[in-house]
Amino acid sequence: MDIGTKIKQLRLVNDLTLEELASRSELTKGFLSQVERNLTSPSISSLEDILEALGTNLSEFFQEEPDEKVVFTKDDFFVDEREDHTIEWIVPNAQKNAMEPILLTLPPHGRSQTMTSYNGEEFGYVLKGVVDLVIENKRYRVKAKETFYVDGSRSHTLVNPGAKEAQVLWITTPPMF
Repeated sequence: MDIGTKIKQLRLVNDLTLEELASRSELTKGFLSQVERNLTSPSISSLEDILEALGTNLSEFFQEEPDEKVVFTKDDFFVDEREDHTIEWIVPNAQKNAMEPILLTLPPHGRSQTMTSYNGEEFGYVLKGVVDLVIENKRYRVKAKETFYVDGSRSHTLVNPGAKEAQVLWITTPPMF
């Protein structure tokens, strides 16, 4: 960890000059300048004084923030190819999130897994082709560029009634796939 740079960033976020930080921490401006440029290292006691003046503490200062991945590429996807459908998990480890998106590809006359009753919601956007959303014994036709939104209280499945491949962006909350 680059302690000096992190202290300088905190000082600037707090809109303090070196002189103001020196006054608040009871350390010299020259010493703080050397710390910020990593020319010297502060003692634990001095570091505690600096951090207190910056409104934080040792624990928060040294806590590493995990790199949160927000963009996923094709290389991150996990593909599960089955006879009746292919699922692409387009956000890795989405089961730890509040919602789980997948890309579902149905070959002609293919069908998805049956989603049994659960306490949640689903959204789907048909990217290409046509699918039938079958909720218990009722069928709803959903074409490309159309959407569906259902609660998970009744079992349901997606079926491709056509002769061409269908593709659906399907999102569940909580994660169910």
